[in-house]
Amino acid sequence: MSDSIVNKVAESGLITFDLEDFYPKGEIAVFDLKDYLFMGLILKEKDYRAALLATDWTQYQDKYVAITCTADAIIPMWANMLAASYLQPIAKDVVFGNEQQLITNVLTKNLAAVNGEEYTDKRVVVKGCGDIAIPETAYVDITNKLRPFAKSIMYGEPCSTVPIYKKR
Repeated sequence: MSDSIVNKVAESGLITFDLEDFYPKGEIAVFDLKDYLFMGLILKEKDYRAALLATDWTQYQDKYVAITCTADAIIPMWANMLAASYLQPIAKDVVFGNEQQLITNVLTKNLAAVNGEEYTDKRVVVKGCGDIAIPETAYVDITNKLRPFAKSIMYGEPCSTVPIYKKR
């Protein structure tokens, strides 16, 4: 009888899918329109355009940028579009919303690029615990992406999984 230790997880053929690998890599910035409001309430087109021209856009260079307005004001849609037109050439990505919405949006884009066919007839464990809080949307997105191809999908860690899907 052998006393050697066998790593059953390594021999199981499970593929660990870590959603943290698809998390936005780099800095995140927020472009807040509240800083451009007259008396904190009104957006004046002429003043806004002048302020955008005077803005140092290099502060957003190669960053993920969320365009939002944290003031309780009605912002015309063109104001967001105008900000995006300045940000798009220099930022990694520009989205409308808060920082969490930006993270969710970038994760969704990154997961959309996954080739589901690479997981055909594979047993996949979607990693559950990590150092970064992953939005629930990402778990649903990857399930939708892998289900048509994977032999099985599980959630958790290879040593302790919750079954999600098993091909019949």
